[in-house]
Amino acid sequence: MPILGLHHVTATVDDAQDDLDFCVRALGLRLVKKTVNFDNHFVYHFYYGDERGTPGTIWTTFPYKGHGVRVGTKGAGQVTVTSWSVPTGALAFWRQRLSDRAIAVTDLPPRFGDPVIRFADRSGLTFELIASAHDSRTPWVGDQFSRDDAIRGLHSVTLVVRDAAPTIDLMTRLLGYTVVDRGDVRFRLAVNGGGPGRTIDVTEHPEADLAINGLGTVHHVAMAITTAEEQLDLRAALVRYGCKVTEVRDRCYFQSIYFREPGGVLFEVATIAPGFTADEDLSSLGRGLKLPPWEEPNRASIEPMLPMVSY
Repeated sequence: MPILGLHHVTATVDDAQDDLDFCVRALGLRLVKKTVNFDNHFVYHFYYGDERGTPGTIWTTFPYKGHGVRVGTKGAGQVTVTSWSVPTGALAFWRQRLSDRAIAVTDLPPRFGDPVIRFADRSGLTFELIASAHDSRTPWVGDQFSRDDAIRGLHSVTLVVRDAAPTIDLMTRLLGYTVVDRGDVRFRLAVNGGGPGRTIDVTEHPEADLAINGLGTVHHVAMAITTAEEQLDLRAALVRYGCKVTEVRDRCYFQSIYFREPGGVLFEVATIAPGFTADEDLSSLGRGLKLPPWEEPNRASIEPMLPMVSY
């Protein structure tokens, strides 16, 4: 069972300051890394999570305002909802907190026994808070939060595909997932014991239009693997299965491979090490602009092109 659970979720957003305000001030996440998109160094890459950016708590964004990126379309072949885990009893706090910030909140029917609320950010991304009694992770307790209401980390993501069977086959055959529940069009898959941070929901919508990436959409979901050796073994297995898999890419804080599962969703498999303290002390995470070593000589030209932000 090579996959440990979720590693991170990455989305394309609009305005950098709006994104920081939403993630840090509204959601109470910690900014654990301020860097740049390695494929476009004039665009920020923000990483948010718990104190140290533990895999399974990480949400990352590319703020593309002013770069000519169209608004995306949610649909088949995409993660359409990112769900966070909060303690049982915390949803009343969150309804009030989000409403105070003019963020509309929708109560959904309980999902597999757990209460759920849904809301969106200013870019149009869809989020949920799922109240769970089965999440012992230590949260980052931001300003105006307590341990009794702070986000523990990612709970799950929801994929939309036209045909669930091929997606489930790959996930169960190669990634170690098991179908643990089902409701209507939703299949719940879990790995490594299941629970918050180790769950992916696959929803089947044959009629769904194909997704188009852009502002307000999730770009990919990443799963965690322990070692680079396991990652290479899994890559070989994916190639044998028929997936087109990238070579290993150095993301400085982890190593990654990318591939599309049969339903079209972009999957990443990322290593645990070296983590976000590779270039900053734990107490200083997220405070300075960190560039990959190959971009450091270009700092003087990169920094002026990035928008000024505060957090």
